[in-house]
Amino acid sequence: MVRQLIEEGVTHLFALPGVQLDWAFDPLVDAASSLRVVVPRHEQATSYMADGYARVSGKVGTCMMVPGPGVLNALSGLATAYACSSPVVCLAGQIRTTAIGKGWGLLHEVQGQPAALDAVTKWRALAREPGALPGLVHQAFIECRSGRPRPVAVEMPQDILQDSAIAGPASRESVPCTAPDQAAVDQAAAALESASAPLIWAGSGVLSADAGEALRLVAEKLGAPVVMTDTARGALSDRHPLALPGLAGRALAPHADVILVVGSRGMSVLGKPTPQAPQARTIYINVDAADTTPPRSAGLLLQGDARLALLALGSSLKRQSPAGGVSACKSVRAWCQQQIQLLQPQLSWLAALREAIPDDGILVNELTQVGYVAPFGYPVYGPRTFITPGYQGTLGYGFPTALGACLGAQGRRVVSINGDGGFGWNLQELATAARYRIPLVIVVFRDEAFGNVRRMQLEAFNREIGTTLHNPDFVALARAFGVDALRLETPAALTAAIREAPGDAPLLIEVPVGVMPSPWPLIHPSAKNSVASPPDPFSLVRRSPSDRS
Repeated sequence: MVRQLIEEGVTHLFALPGVQLDWAFDPLVDAASSLRVVVPRHEQATSYMADGYARVSGKVGTCMMVPGPGVLNALSGLATAYACSSPVVCLAGQIRTTAIGKGWGLLHEVQGQPAALDAVTKWRALAREPGALPGLVHQAFIECRSGRPRPVAVEMPQDILQDSAIAGPASRESVPCTAPDQAAVDQAAAALESASAPLIWAGSGVLSADAGEALRLVAEKLGAPVVMTDTARGALSDRHPLALPGLAGRALAPHADVILVVGSRGMSVLGKPTPQAPQARTIYINVDAADTTPPRSAGLLLQGDARLALLALGSSLKRQSPAGGVSACKSVRAWCQQQIQLLQPQLSWLAALREAIPDDGILVNELTQVGYVAPFGYPVYGPRTFITPGYQGTLGYGFPTALGACLGAQGRRVVSINGDGGFGWNLQELATAARYRIPLVIVVFRDEAFGNVRRMQLEAFNREIGTTLHNPDFVALARAFGVDALRLETPAALTAAIREAPGDAPLLIEVPVGVMPSPWPLIHPSAKNSVASPPDPFSLVRRSPSDRS
C-alpha cells in the first residue's frame, strides 16, 4: 500500500494513527525519505489538509484515519472536497472483515460506514484480501483523476492490513481527458459568433482542468465578459479587462443573448439555476452531464474536459475580438464598485490583505464577516490562489485547509482569515502548525460572536440566542502552542505584519473588530433589500447583423 502511494506520486500523507492502522503506519518509517507523514490533532484536519493541499498544488491530496469515529470526524472535510470538486484519496480504516455489518460492538465499529463514505465520495472500495490492496489504491487514483475530480475512498480492514501476500505496486497511469464532439463544438462556435451580447460564465471546472489560458483565448476572440463564480476566481486574472466576479453576473446575464457556461454546476446555494437568463441561448462545457439538467435551462452540451473543449472552440471561432465586451465590463465593474463601497470596514481589511499578499500568494477564505465580502471585494490574479468551501459552506474549514494549502504551495505566501467562531472548530491545530513549522499567517477577526448568525437572528426575531462566544486570549493561546502571535487594530498594521511574517514558521494575528454591515443583498439576489441590476450594459455596444460576419 505504501509503495503504491509513492508510485502514484504522493509526497504528503495527512494521517492519524490508531490500532487498526498500526500495520499501515509501520512501513511509513522506511518510506520517510519519499513520503512525509503529517499528523494533525484531529481527524477532521486530515481531510481538510488533504483538500487544501490538492487545491493549491493541483495534485491529489491523501489522508488516512481509523474507522468509526475517525472516519466520521473526517467526513466534513471530504464533503467540502466533494462540493469543490477537489481530488482527495481517503484511506479509511475498517474493523476486521468477518465483523463488518454484524453489530458486535468491536472497537470503532460504526454501522453503515460504507454508506457514510458513499455520501461524500464518487467511488469507494473495500479491500477483502491483502493482495488486492495495492490494486485498489491504484484504482482509487485513477478514479480520482478521471472525469470530474472528487474524493474517493478505500476501506482497509484491520485483518487485511495484518495479513500477508505477494503483490507489487502497479505503475502509475496517465488518465486521458475526454474531448467533446467536434460537431457540437462547431455548432457552439456558430451560435457564439452570431451573438450580439455573448457572455462566459466560468466555474471551478476551469481551474480543475487548468483551462485558464484556453478560457482567455476564447474570451478575447469573442470579446465576451467572463463572470467567475466564487470557486473559479483566478481562472482569469482580475487585471484582465474581460474578467469579472460573480456579482457582475447579476448585471450582465439578463441582457446576454448567448451564454457559455464552462465548468460550473449552474446552481446557487439557494437552489436557483445560475445564470438567471431565460432569454439567452445556453451552451454548456462540462465533463459531468448531470450539471446541465433541469432545473437549469436547456442548452447545447459540449461534454468533456474544459481545457480541450475551450481549445477546440477557440480553433472553430473565426472572428476576431470586438471592443464591445471590454466596454460592457468597464461599465459593470463601476456598477459593482458602487454597490460594495459602503461595506466598511470589510473592504479596508481586504485591501490590506491584497496589498500584503503577493500576486501568486494564496488567501484561504472563511465564513467570517470579512470573508463574505471577499468573493467580490478581493482581487484575484492567478489560478488556485483563492480557496473557499464552495456550496458546503463548512464553518471552521479554513484554518486546517490552509495548513494543507501551505504545504502544497511550495514557498508561496499563504494567509488564512477566520472569525473567532469558525477558528474555534480547529484551533488545536496550532500544535500542528508549530510542530511542522508550517509558515502560515493565521488572521483571527474577533467580534465575540457568531456574527453572521447573530445578525440574521436579530433581523428575523429582534433577539438572539446561542451566538455570544467566550473566547480565549488568542495571542496567549498561540504562544502556549509555540506559535508567535500579535494583536493589531488597523488595516495598515495588518499589511505590515503579513509582509514581515517569517517564511519558515507560523504567525497568528488577532484583530478585534465590531459589528459590520450586511453583505447579503450582494451575495443572494433574493435577499432582503437586494440591489437591482443596472440598465443593459451591452446596449451601446451591441453589434448590428452586418457586424457579425
